[in-house]
Amino acid sequence: MAHPTDKSRPHPRIDDRDWTQLTLGQRIQHLEVEGYVILPERMDPAHIARLKEQVAPMETIPADYSDNQRVAARIQFAGGAVSDLIAYPPTIEFLKVLFGNEIVMMSYDYARSEPGHPGISLHTDGQPYGSEIFGYEGSAPSMVRVLYYLQDLTEDVSPFRVVPRSHLSMHVDANPYMRYSDHPEQVLVPVKAGSAVLINHKVFHGNYPNTGPWAREMLAIAFRPAW
Repeated sequence: MAHPTDKSRPHPRIDDRDWTQLTLGQRIQHLEVEGYVILPERMDPAHIARLKEQVAPMETIPADYSDNQRVAARIQFAGGAVSDLIAYPPTIEFLKVLFGNEIVMMSYDYARSEPGHPGISLHTDGQPYGSEIFGYEGSAPSMVRVLYYLQDLTEDVSPFRVVPRSHLSMHVDANPYMRYSDHPEQVLVPVKAGSAVLINHKVFHGNYPNTGPWAREMLAIAFRPAW
């Protein structure tokens, strides 16, 4: 992975392809090689509304870097639509092909990036030698995080960003404990509400600031193969 960049770099490439055109094999290849893929089988508006209604009263805590980034952790036992999302069929069917039939859910969190959120630095979710942030979940050798978005991610509402193939690098710059404010090869990925972004937990990723008029809500569920 190349060295991090500075503010003089041009606007990042936008990966706004039509993800519905990828075959199952192409989706798996994109996740394995590039480190991320979008499953565009979007939830219907009623499903999204049920999830929004259930997460709205959840008690959240602010991130240490901004009061406009709020999180509720370990929500897998909330019940209702939130817990049902763990077994969301389009995602589970994909993961069974990717991993094999035996899948283990590792973690489940809710995150809200409110207007004024400064963005999340490029980081990995996999820290193989232990982590105060991710605990033992981050030490799994093979894991995928599924990020469900409840609003459209436009260019000004905390869109997802990722450094493709960074999970494959053995260079010191790809040390999984590093964080970067920017990178010359990062990609901005717009996502429609109800779609899912799947990432290899070792890929460097984050999001951009929320300069838009609405909050960006995300439900993040991590899975690993039982092997």
